[in-house]
Amino acid sequence: MTDDSTRHPRGGLFFEDFAIGAVIRHRLTRTVTQMDNMLFSNMTLNPQPLHIDAHFCATETEWGQPLMNSLFTLGLMIGISVNDTTVGTTIANLGMTDVTFPAPLFEGDTVNVTTEVAAKRESRTRPEAGIVEFIHRAYKQDGTLVAECRRQAFMRKRSTTIEV
Repeated sequence: MTDDSTRHPRGGLFFEDFAIGAVIRHRLTRTVTQMDNMLFSNMTLNPQPLHIDAHFCATETEWGQPLMNSLFTLGLMIGISVNDTTVGTTIANLGMTDVTFPAPLFEGDTVNVTTEVAAKRESRTRPEAGIVEFIHRAYKQDGTLVAECRRQAFMRKRSTTIEV
């Protein structure tokens, strides 16, 4: 990858810095809470009782407790990766594919994340940028994989970036 002196002033890596096959183990972790689940579900107008109704979950589901909203989990997984990868250097997210949630995440679980650089290529239309494909993986405290996705990001190149 790169050392801190070649990063963007905000900390992100540039297109040139990503090496295919590299795996970044992110230092930030996050314990998820009932409040996270309630706020996210309410902000996104998601009334699914699997996320917001403890009685329903205790009496009518196999889990016995609310599941963390999967879109919150996806956002948290990608958000944890930002400081080590793309802060200040992303032009835009281009897409997310192959999103899976192989195991449940519950209130009180602590999430940690890895990011693998799966591919990269120069932009065909913008010489100042390239596309990097990441595979993000989120695990809970016992090592169980709880989320995974491929993300394509449109990234700035160092050689054409205006310093701040």
